[in-house]
Amino acid sequence: MKIIAIGRNYAEHAKELNNPVPTTPVIFMKPDTALLKDNKPFYHPDFSEDIHHEIELVLKICKEGKHINEKFAADYYDEIGLGIDFTARDVQSRHKEKGLPWELAKGFDGSAPISNFLPKAQFENLYNLNLKLDVNGQTRQNGNTKDLLFSFEKIIAFVSQYITLKKGDLIFTGTPEGVSAVKPGDHLQGYLQGQKLLDFQVK
Repeated sequence: MKIIAIGRNYAEHAKELNNPVPTTPVIFMKPDTALLKDNKPFYHPDFSEDIHHEIELVLKICKEGKHINEKFAADYYDEIGLGIDFTARDVQSRHKEKGLPWELAKGFDGSAPISNFLPKAQFENLYNLNLKLDVNGQTRQNGNTKDLLFSFEKIIAFVSQYITLKKGDLIFTGTPEGVSAVKPGDHLQGYLQGQKLLDFQVK
């Protein structure tokens, strides 16, 4: 099982971090040890003073494929859920300054909380889905998939030109604007179309 993530897939998020808006998908990966399931608490790591939340819609791949044509890409995922791409922003900034990879900032243990998954067929329009993250009862992120720079099908087709997708792989599709730091004691709740799918504590 692989965790593939898309960076800067909402223009306003790219801008809030002073990053250029990409013209092709920006890809990075997290190890399976990053997964945090069942709303278990997230333990703030000691190596960072600036862990940011990034709520994302997550696709679950349902069959193996490579060199997938974009027009068939929708057949390769059948469930969606919510995830949080926790990012050690201070670590990431230091690495970016030196032109180094982001893995230590993105792939640390517990950095990918995920919700349960729902059949995509129960949603009328996958490109008009609201995703929201509340921290301590206050809304921090509130986005809609209509604002994605690259569609789910484009992402699947693009990734599969380089990396074979297998059943059970997860694709984090990018975060809307509003990212900010979390601290021990925070209570995070994530909603998809008003349905609460994430509900956990930072310790």
